[in-house]
Amino acid sequence: MGGVSDSEYAAAPGPAPDEVLAAAVEQARAAAVEVAGDAAAVGDHLGVSPELIGLDEAPELGAVRTHSFAATLPGYVGWHWAVTLAVVPGDAAPTLDEVVLLPGDSALLAPAWVPWSERLRPGDLSVGDVLPSTEDDPRLVPAYLADDDSADDPAGRVVAEELGIGRERVLSPEGRNEAAARWREGDFGPRSSMARHAPGPCATCGFFLPLAGSLRLSLGACSNAFAPADGHVVAADYGCGAHSQASLERTDGEPAEFTPTARYDTADFDVL
Repeated sequence: MGGVSDSEYAAAPGPAPDEVLAAAVEQARAAAVEVAGDAAAVGDHLGVSPELIGLDEAPELGAVRTHSFAATLPGYVGWHWAVTLAVVPGDAAPTLDEVVLLPGDSALLAPAWVPWSERLRPGDLSVGDVLPSTEDDPRLVPAYLADDDSADDPAGRVVAEELGIGRERVLSPEGRNEAAARWREGDFGPRSSMARHAPGPCATCGFFLPLAGSLRLSLGACSNAFAPADGHVVAADYGCGAHSQASLERTDGEPAEFTPTARYDTADFDVL
């Protein structure tokens, strides 16, 4: 302090630091307006509060206080401008520390930030987009830690892995179960309205192509171009009116009729 003792500062004439800071409302407002860029964005003075940084225990060293002003910016309901000022004994005016815009207890805040990989939903991926899988994706495991459940030729798979051309990662049991559950709960699962009115399940249809591995008995692909599920994964107990066993029965002298198992019901409807 340039050779001046603390006792000399404490004995210096003039108002106490707290009084200087409490009276500096207009100085604090001017600082908030300068940062906001518009006087209309700074509202009423809400009060002044101490900053607990240890100076309260040694008032001879000065004080730090924060003035609060209501924020009248559009979209910032419940926010306030916080202008922090400091002063030491003997100073004629406070020194500006910082000006910030802070949320209050009733402020509207943006939701917590969510990584992009967690924000994506099925169907969001478009042409040119790349969705890399993470190293800790529970749906995938290194190929050397688990058997490739979808491989039909175990011997060929071993040779491919020895040559270094096998897949680095394969579906984990959790990944297979998650996919199977999602497909069975979808539009081509056993609970769909189409399946409830079908002449038979896909497992008995000639157009049903079972999947490989442990999913073979429960899931497959439809290969009937006239079926609504053509090219899609279907549950073995799904079904539609294009079942291969739905055939026409002809009788002499009478028009062709569908067999009792082949029907197209237009009278009933589902209440959602």
